[in-house]
Amino acid sequence: MARSTDAAAEPLRLAVLLGSTREGRMGAAVGEWFLGRARGRDDLRVELVDLVDYAFPARFPEEPTDEMCRFAGAIERAEGFAVVTPEYNWGYPASLKQAVDYAYDEWHAKPVGFVSYGHGACGQLAAAGLRLVFNELRSVTVRNCVAVDLTGPLGGPALERAAEALLDELVWWGLALREAKERRPYVG
Repeated sequence: MARSTDAAAEPLRLAVLLGSTREGRMGAAVGEWFLGRARGRDDLRVELVDLVDYAFPARFPEEPTDEMCRFAGAIERAEGFAVVTPEYNWGYPASLKQAVDYAYDEWHAKPVGFVSYGHGACGQLAAAGLRLVFNELRSVTVRNCVAVDLTGPLGGPALERAAEALLDELVWWGLALREAKERRPYVG
């Protein structure tokens, strides 16, 4: 569904961040499904940020690498984020935490939502842990989320409604924070 909260508003720049780098990951399918929902809206301009596409160093170097800078640039360009995360052993993947730590100021005063997936808890424990991380990065985590149970089909009315609610909330917070930062620069 195409939505617009303000006809004069420039679409919100949303980055959909795929957090798993495992071979055979389900994140690609979950991410593509969610991207389809986000790209169907006229109030969003969507960019995929897939961690598989980055050659990050194994250790945090003294000086940032080109790949770290490229990632931080993608985070800087975005005005909001939908983080697609699996739940591995009741937590989020190390690849995602490592990447998140490669940016800092770039996350400030931007909304972050979660599309989690897994068995049983549907990735919600990973999302709960990430809320603490993004809170420390001075991001605004939104209440609505999409929780995908991998034992069932991907899609359906309940997940469609959850995706729309998450996107609506990200747009509202993203535009509100954009306007606030235009009036008064963020200091954190």
